[in-house]
Amino acid sequence: MKAIFIRELQNFFSSLTGYVIAIIFLVLTGLFLWVLPGYTNILDSGYATLESLFYIAPWLFLFLVPAATMRMFADEKKSGTIELILTRPISDTAMVLGKFFASLVLVAIVIVPTFIFVYSVSNLGNPSGNLDWAATWGSYIGLFFLASAYAALGLFASSLTDNMIVAFLSAVALCFVFYDGLAWVAELQSMEWARSALLTLSISEHYSSVSRGVIDSRDVVYFLSISSFFLALTRLKLQSRRW
Repeated sequence: MKAIFIRELQNFFSSLTGYVIAIIFLVLTGLFLWVLPGYTNILDSGYATLESLFYIAPWLFLFLVPAATMRMFADEKKSGTIELILTRPISDTAMVLGKFFASLVLVAIVIVPTFIFVYSVSNLGNPSGNLDWAATWGSYIGLFFLASAYAALGLFASSLTDNMIVAFLSAVALCFVFYDGLAWVAELQSMEWARSALLTLSISEHYSSVSRGVIDSRDVVYFLSISSFFLALTRLKLQSRRW
């Protein structure tokens, strides 16, 4: 697993992929928070809060995380290197986890620079430092959990095809369905009978819960479960190549 993990990180930063993802995320976030007029602009809101950051980030990650994972299996299949890896003494589980943890490290690297926003907004408060720290750190934890779910979904999508564009679009669709699609369907009158179950499966519901600053064990179990489930499906898809 360690070899796969290091290899994927090297691939991220030996090409433009990792840098482009980090730059796009930080530039777009900065524009929405400080430059572009609207309800996400912190200066326009008149309140020292980072709610806008944690509203925007899941939607940006919905595209950026699949962009990071789209090549992980699809490109391996297209180039034929997946067959070489599968012949080596490394388990499918180790390969999947190595790629998954490499994705999470990239996400963490992208998130860390946003702490400058925390510092800036904290100083804008009256008095300085007047920020809801529990909600802020809870939102960061929720954002990392959300990114882990996106990464698992992205890896699964990448394992289904040898075309990176198809893998990207499939991952975006899956992430959207689980983030907002299920909650949207739950609001339909015809789906009232399944509303509770759909909301339970919705990433946005659990992300919003964690973002309030209270880490509920049910939310943690949900994120661990959805990530584990799709990683298990990815492993199962890899094993099918041996049959």
